Amino acid sequence: MNRWVKYGGGAFAVVFVAFGIARAMTTEPEDMDKAKAEFDNNMAQIRNRGKTTDKPPNKVFKGGDQGWVDLKLESVEEINHNTRKFRFAFPDKDDVSGLQIASALLTKYKGPEMEKPVIRPYTPTSDEDAHGHIDFVIKRYPNGPMSEHLHSMDPPQRLDFKGPIPKYPWEPNKHDHIALIAGGTGITPMYQLCRAIFSNPADKTKVTLVFGNVAEEDILLKREFEDLENTYPQRFRAFYMLDKPPEGWTQGTGYINKDLLKQVLPEPKVENIKIFVCGPPGMYKAISGMKKSPQDQGDLTGFLKELGYEKDQVYKF
Repeated sequence: MNRWVKYGGGAFAVVFVAFGIARAMTTEPEDMDKAKAEFDNNMAQIRNRGKTTDKPPNKVFKGGDQGWVDLKLESVEEINHNTRKFRFAFPDKDDVSGLQIASALLTKYKGPEMEKPVIRPYTPTSDEDAHGHIDFVIKRYPNGPMSEHLHSMDPPQRLDFKGPIPKYPWEPNKHDHIALIAGGTGITPMYQLCRAIFSNPADKTKVTLVFGNVAEEDILLKREFEDLENTYPQRFRAFYMLDKPPEGWTQGTGYINKDLLKQVLPEPKVENIKIFVCGPPGMYKAISGMKKSPQDQGDLTGFLKELGYEKDQVYKF
């Protein structure tokens, strides 16, 4: 009869375990804790022998024909009077989103009295490699069926997601200087770009942000952008415009206008620049013109056209 028992890494493991037990039995009482810790460590090594620790994490969103993914709402955080941060949990704590820079996700909701589901795209504000969850900062719009539904949700309700929906493919140093023109929650894809650029030491891209809002409390992610300004003063600048500025406000007032853009944007004749635009329809019409469809950027019009920029220098999220 074969008295060797195969366990974990091989037959020698039994001898290894027996040696640990015998050592513990002959150890002085004051050394028992140390012996036990050593024994537990030896057992852990045996159990882990042959296991790999470099397995890539599972990507929740795979695109293609994957279909909709149902996620549980984990927490809700108040940002201001009409904006909340929503955290949705992945099926496993080690999962990652699978999103690239820049990309978004679709959300789907069908109320009991709706004939068709409402589908809206949102750009996450959490890191693409964050494990176990995904975050969104979402403003509630009157008569906006998806934003109103989200703001009515409580943990652990669930929501359908699909993606990723690719937008502008970013690579380090793809452009020397980029400008981000945003209004309201149009800031989220801009923040996604900034995270990618400034979290990569090899990326030396300069960034200028122009961000329009109604009031100061509507400036989303302001603390994060202030941190970038303080950390990278030679590479990141932010300019804010408010329709209703508070007393003592030192930056711009009113809508984003042609004069401001002329002052702060990189010159149109400078090589290798890119201007990104994202915001409400009125802002698009004034600054760059509307997209014709998700696949068709449409003609360049508005302030950017008047300032001499070319269509291929502008991307509309």
